[in-house]
Amino acid sequence: MTTTATESKKGPKYEVNLDGDVQPWPNPTITVAEIRGLAGWGDDQPVVMVDLKTNDERDLREDEVIDLKPGHGFSKKVKFKRGAK
Repeated sequence: MTTTATESKKGPKYEVNLDGDVQPWPNPTITVAEIRGLAGWGDDQPVVMVDLKTNDERDLREDEVIDLKPGHGFSKKVKFKRGAK
């Protein structure tokens, strides 16, 4: 997932990269359940975080909360994708 933010009068707006589909997100954190809901993935679908700099992949725990970073050039370079069932 790539996370970025654009400044507005209401503060940063985050973006979440879901299998290449970038979606806006209003909060500085996101849960695995929220990732699934935003992406339209089923509850049984594993979620994998991919570091876009190194291509390292990590399965996320069901209770995991991911911190998103604002700022286009300084954000985490990650995306989320569906894992193998």
